[in-house]
Amino acid sequence: MTDTQKTATLSLDGKSYELPIFSPTAGPDVLDIRKLYAQAGVFTYDPGFTSTASCDSTITFIDGGKGELLHRGYPIDQLASQSHYLEVCYLLLYGELPSATQLEDFENRVTRHTMVHEQMHNFFRGFRRDAHPMATLVGVVGAMSAFYHDSTDISDPWQREVASVRLIAKLPTIAAMAYKYSIGQPFVYPRNDLDYAANFLHMCFSVPAEEYQVDPILSRAMDRIFTLHADHEQNASTSTVRLASSSGANPFAAIAAGIACLWGPAHGGANQACLEMLKEIGSVDRIPEFIARAKDKEDPFRLMGFGHRVYKNTDPRATVLKQSADEVLELLGVEDNPLLQVAKELERTALNDPYFKEKKLFPNVDFYSGIILEAMGFPTSMFTPIFALSRTVGWISQWKEMIADPQNKIGRPRQLYLGETARDYSDIENR
Repeated sequence: MTDTQKTATLSLDGKSYELPIFSPTAGPDVLDIRKLYAQAGVFTYDPGFTSTASCDSTITFIDGGKGELLHRGYPIDQLASQSHYLEVCYLLLYGELPSATQLEDFENRVTRHTMVHEQMHNFFRGFRRDAHPMATLVGVVGAMSAFYHDSTDISDPWQREVASVRLIAKLPTIAAMAYKYSIGQPFVYPRNDLDYAANFLHMCFSVPAEEYQVDPILSRAMDRIFTLHADHEQNASTSTVRLASSSGANPFAAIAAGIACLWGPAHGGANQACLEMLKEIGSVDRIPEFIARAKDKEDPFRLMGFGHRVYKNTDPRATVLKQSADEVLELLGVEDNPLLQVAKELERTALNDPYFKEKKLFPNVDFYSGIILEAMGFPTSMFTPIFALSRTVGWISQWKEMIADPQNKIGRPRQLYLGETARDYSDIENR
């Protein structure tokens, strides 16, 4: 925690209280209210915690006004265009970009942990074939603590390290198994000769009956999707992981809690909602109708995949992913896919429309990731599981930071109670 030289004065019932103000390395100043209840007997009220800093962190910084996303100080567009996912994983986990030797060692450790315990195959078969892959993912990741007892002690730094590598390595395998199970195909084992993104695509789309070659353009696009979703500061699922972990829960349980939170359509389901909107539009000739509806304040319709709650200018992740979207669509074509035809024309229309320019409603990362995954052949039910495996490293980095923080304590939000005051119990015949 940075030192503070400034204070704010709170006047309440004729008394004054000095509140320290912390100045971060970037972002707005923060009022320290930790002693407010003890001194003044009051709580603060902040539904959604949108004005409350729940922790101090050195991992990720977002400036929505500037359209800036930094991982350990490095701009996301530089990382996504010049680096690759496992190097970004190393950066998030350990604080600095790795040397060539460090990166090789880290990649080898991840690669050699990609297989899952063979008995976990039987665990999958307890789910119905039509189970949503996210339901499967939540259950299987939560059950990892039943298979990997040697990495559940959060007080042991080495066990934390092993759990971290295992989760990053095995999430693609588990997500691919959930997909294969949902479509009735056999599980495909990971291969050590493929990189992280290519391995995931191979496990999803190869079958034992024939050879499958991963196209490098698709692999690169998949790697960028992973990279651009790796961490996003103290969002709902990350805060869930931190809150679950604050009780001392094992890392597999905490990450499963984060996956469950991500499943919500207001959080991890945005790219799926974007594709569902494209299906609603249906054809290119209906785009003007939906553009007009989006501009109509009286119409509840909203264009999904345009604009962003945090980024008030442009989404810095979208610029890089647009390049990959263009490459993937050029490779695979859009002629036989009406959804992709609608997506391309909707993008062109919105980028050239004065209303959208004025409102800064530009295509965001969810728009481009959705059309890339659709073009690759993933069903919309797999969009959020792919988001979850991408975000795992961010959750783990935040978890490790929290565990090592000497100020760490169990999370206990307060409330503004508006219910009944104390009253006496009455027997049922007197009610």
